[in-house]
Order: sequence, then C-alpha cells, then structure tokens
Amino acid sequence: MDRLDELAIFLEVLNQGSLAGAARRLRRSAPAVTRAIASLEQRFGARLVERTTRSLAPTEAGVRLAEQAANILKSYNEAVQDTAETQLKGLLRVTAPVLFGRRHIAPLVMEFQSLHPEIQIELLLSDRNLDLIEQGIDVAVRIGHLEDSSKVARRLGQVSLVMIASPQYLAAYPDLRHPSELAKHQIVLSSSDTFNEWRFGAHEEGPRLRLSPHLVFNDVETRVLAVKSAKGIGRFLSYQVADELADGTLVRLLPEFEPLPLPVQLVVQNIQLMPFKVRTFWDFIRTRLHDLPQIHA
Repeated sequence: MDRLDELAIFLEVLNQGSLAGAARRLRRSAPAVTRAIASLEQRFGARLVERTTRSLAPTEAGVRLAEQAANILKSYNEAVQDTAETQLKGLLRVTAPVLFGRRHIAPLVMEFQSLHPEIQIELLLSDRNLDLIEQGIDVAVRIGHLEDSSKVARRLGQVSLVMIASPQYLAAYPDLRHPSELAKHQIVLSSSDTFNEWRFGAHEEGPRLRLSPHLVFNDVETRVLAVKSAKGIGRFLSYQVADELADGTLVRLLPEFEPLPLPVQLVVQNIQLMPFKVRTFWDFIRTRLHDLPQIHA
C-alpha cells in the first residue's frame, strides 16, 4: 500500500468516525484499514487515533497529521488532474446490450466523440455480459442485477419485463385474464428463454408456465416484428417496445403479474483509479441516460 493511500485511509477513518465505516466507504476490508493506520502510526512514532466508547477520535498528533494530509492529498489530486486533463485522447472501449446500445448508447457515443475528437471509441454491442478485464472494456451498460461484487455500478433507472400483443391479435383470440390461460394462445418466444418457461409475480413466486411456442427467434427485433404482425404474444424488456406501446401498436398484458423491474446500471471495474477520459465519459453518459424515459418504466 503506498503512503498516499495510507493518508487517504487515515482521513476517511476520521471522517467516518470508525474503522468499519471507513472500510465500507473505501470498499476495503476492515483488516486492511487497521493495518494502514498501524503502519502510519509506526512511521509517525505516535498514536494518531484513540478509541472512545462509540467511535474513534484523533489524538493531538492525529489532528496535526490530518491537516497536513489533507493539504498533501489536495495538492496531489490537483497535480494529477492538471496532467489528466491533457489526456482526453486514446482508445475508450464501451459495451452495452445490442438493442439498447443501438438505440441509446451509440448516439451518445457519437456525440461524446464529437466533443472529444482525439478519443477513439469502440462500442461492443452484445447481449452477453462481456468480461471487462478480459475484453479490455472501460465502461459497461448492464441490464439486471450485478453478480460480481468486485465491480462498481451506478443505477440509472429500471426496465420492466412486459408481456405484449397487437390489437389485431387480441381481437381474434380469447381474452387473457390470467397467465394460466396462455395455453389457449399463440406464443412468440426468445431462444434464450430457459426451458421455454415464463415465470410470473413480483419475485417470480407466481405461476410458472412451460410454453409450446409457435415461433422462436434469437433476435429481439424479429420477435417484435412477429408480435406486431399478430403472430402471437411475446415478452420483452420495456425499453425494447417503448415506442410501440406509446403509439398503441402493441398492448401491455397482465401488468399485475409482472416480475419486479430490472435495474439499468453503468459498470466499471474500479472507480478510484479511473483514467480521466473514462471518468469524463462516465459522467457524460450517467447524466444523459438518467434523462431517458424508456428506462423508468
């Protein structure tokens, strides 16, 4: 651990009033924070914090060091920032789901590149969660819950899993009042639907139906086309059919049986050592994606 890092940990311990609070804030283990303080005290030759009944408080030596540490880190950050601001250049790699990326991320990538023409941006669209380290990806847009706790995510909004059909289809088939009645209907399925099964209910505790689809596609836009053509009922993430739902081309079915919405998140491997070009893109895309009505369904 470098010595600037120890100073930053020491200041966070004082800010939080506890080792555990600093560990949570810095995403470090409690033993790592304890070792950093012990190392700093050994080098300083004096106790820097005292434990009270409820929290930690700085000693007189700790107060003096905290003042100096704050100035040192401020000067360091300003020096790094001055250098970093000249580094809005080079390659930036971004990934997003295919349709969401095509509709919402690609326009923002092109806008950002126009603002910073010395940055080269590679946008990788994939409905698989590409490995950030293995693929050399700087920023990912992910839909769903983050499985890897080592990564940093910022929630931008949410999307719902909606069941839909066209008005023409609904006019020709029996009314649908409960998921169990899907057996009477034509189904347009995604090839990624596990075991041809749909689950219902906020926590998927409701009906589970094994379906016999009439059409199966591995492409979202083809499935949307089939449902719009009155070929059956399909299930989509709300952003994938937001325009069609808004203009009445498609109708949302049984919203009371939908699972809980899924988060739309911006993900990076490490936020503390983020290069300036990545930080600039991160701030830009967070602001712009927050304004999208399609991710607040």
